[in-house]
Amino acid sequence: MPNWHLEGVWFDACKCTIPCPCSFAQPPTFGDCDGVLLWEIRSGNYGQVRLGGLRVAMLGSFVGNVWAEHSDARLAVFIDERAGESQQGALRAIFGGQAGGWPARFAELVGGRVVAVEISPVESSVADDLATWSVRIPGKAEATVEALTGPTSTPGEPVRVHNLPGAEVGPGQGAAVWGRATTDFADALGFSWQRSGFSSKLIPFDWYGPDGA
Repeated sequence: MPNWHLEGVWFDACKCTIPCPCSFAQPPTFGDCDGVLLWEIRSGNYGQVRLGGLRVAMLGSFVGNVWAEHSDARLAVFIDERAGESQQGALRAIFGGQAGGWPARFAELVGGRVVAVEISPVESSVADDLATWSVRIPGKAEATVEALTGPTSTPGEPVRVHNLPGAEVGPGQGAAVWGRATTDFADALGFSWQRSGFSSKLIPFDWYGPDGA
């Protein structure tokens, strides 16, 4: 198994109220959860295969506390169509858990049935000031998010939470920036919703494998 490293940002948009209880290792707001997830890889490699600039998206759902007792976990994976054959293989190995590191540990904790792995256009954007972020899988899913602000917010300072007990990107990965989804829909592979106003968070990740935690 080659050594590998990925660094970038991850975010989701889900059906929970703000803030999503799953990030605090609590049951989701309505007892179940579904949403879209996006990994934007800023730099990385899998052995000699370079992975910087690529994206991986997922649609997911589950019932119960994802960090404790839960059931009916399902995932659909979308790998950036710009990835070459060796890059696709590397991303499948990392995000499928076969290459170790945090994704393997996450797979052990959460489990779930992978209903599909597709090569697809995956579009994303993250504002430099973290005021907005978005993901789009054309014809299948889309989410746009605005960072939380309010009457006591410091201008230019997004809402951050440190040391989450249920960080989807693993322990020690930096502060989560919280947002509100203004658009959130999916219609693909048995996943279907259309909503707005619910929780989103963005967290940096810096992973190593095969032996990284």
